[in-house]
Amino acid sequence: MLNVAGELSGDSWGIFTFLCAALCNLPALPALNCTEELGAGQSIQKTYDLTRYLEHQLRTLAGTYLNYLGPPFNEPDFNPPRLARAERVPSATVDLDLWRGLTDNARLAANYRAYSRLLCYLRALDGQAGTAELRHRLGHFCSSLQGLVLSIAGVMSSLGYPLPVGPAGTPAPPGTPVAPNDFLKKMDDFWLLKELQTWLWRSAKDFNRLKKKVPPAVVTLRLEARGF
Repeated sequence: MLNVAGELSGDSWGIFTFLCAALCNLPALPALNCTEELGAGQSIQKTYDLTRYLEHQLRTLAGTYLNYLGPPFNEPDFNPPRLARAERVPSATVDLDLWRGLTDNARLAANYRAYSRLLCYLRALDGQAGTAELRHRLGHFCSSLQGLVLSIAGVMSSLGYPLPVGPAGTPAPPGTPVAPNDFLKKMDDFWLLKELQTWLWRSAKDFNRLKKKVPPAVVTLRLEARGF
């Protein structure tokens, strides 16, 4: 009788049966599972990284926009006093000791409200920009700043803090006076960029301190044994 390819002889069947029995009676090998517990630490790190990226991005944007405004706004030593009408833009000019004395929740809420408001004014600039390149840069920056607002909201949520009352990105209140002349309009734009630069600088320091207080994401190795 011919042995058909694939058929097992008597000796082969014996070996096969022995191996199956041995495998079935072995205890299950421990399974190594790697799970990453994502929490506030990773959310804070991402927000810090985004803040530093926006700082870098703003340096390029501000240079382009101030050149668009022309002199004296694009001169390095131009440092005008803040006008009363500029008070509608959230100011980051707060005593550092007073700021650091606030709770983490209060600082995060202030950052959330400020960037939501600044985003509205930047979007208004985007609609008034006179060149395609400037509109593109402003649009890209606004998208990144919107991401920062959402990221701050994520940090607050992960720490168990409620979001400030009121929707993000509340538009400027009706009746906000329009600049009576072109120079004052440019002054408004100048102060918007200046305050935004200061907010980002301070926020980077805030998130750097906060990430040192909150433990980073933990990688846990867990052994699971089945079949005992």
